[in-house]
Amino acid sequence: MTAVVEPPVARLAALPGVSTASRVAAQAERARATGRVLPVVPALAGLLPGAGLRRGSTVAVHGGTSLLLALLASPTNAGSWAAVVGLPSLGLAAAAEYGVDLARVALIPRPGAELPAVVAALLDGVDVVAVQAETLQPSVARRLSARARHRGAVLLSAGAWPGADVELSCRRSAWSGVSDGYGHLRSREATVRAHGRGAAARPLSASLALPAPTGTLTHPLPTPTPASTPATRTLREATA
Repeated sequence: MTAVVEPPVARLAALPGVSTASRVAAQAERARATGRVLPVVPALAGLLPGAGLRRGSTVAVHGGTSLLLALLASPTNAGSWAAVVGLPSLGLAAAAEYGVDLARVALIPRPGAELPAVVAALLDGVDVVAVQAETLQPSVARRLSARARHRGAVLLSAGAWPGADVELSCRRSAWSGVSDGYGHLRSREATVRAHGRGAAARPLSASLALPAPTGTLTHPLPTPTPASTPATRTLREATA
């Protein structure tokens, strides 16, 4: 009788907690199909588990509001509702340029001492809640994350958030478009880094245009030829 020897990859895939690339891709596709993951623009999809915003998760965004607005664009255009709490200086024109559907966004710019109660109420009925939480106590922040997890909402924090599932940090470099002392600012290159817990434990980074010449965060483009201008470069993904 001839013994059957399993390939090493099959033995590894059978171990608890080990997933193959094809299995992870299939799980991500099933999650998107069942509505458990809200879409994001393709330039950011590679940085997030499941290629989108997983319902029930908390995502902390560091480095300004541009990245926050870019995360709101695809969900609102796909029919989800969003709310922004405690960000009175948020630019609606900039949000529209990034592709946010303003008709599906509720603004609560100055909730004051009622911020925790307002966020909790919104998590019960809104798909994505973005909040400026500088004054929140860590214990309150964790309770709100637990509520988002229970209700299946996505909590986006403008700044640090205790126990966030994913943290996105944005580091910007120089603007392009001005040459020889004149011209118009057209785009700015930024490096976005992602790390977190569980499926997001592996650090990732992407170099992209934030904003691109069109005013949005655009799709990846092929590597530019020598005739291309710096302003046309949008995305070069690599592991950190």
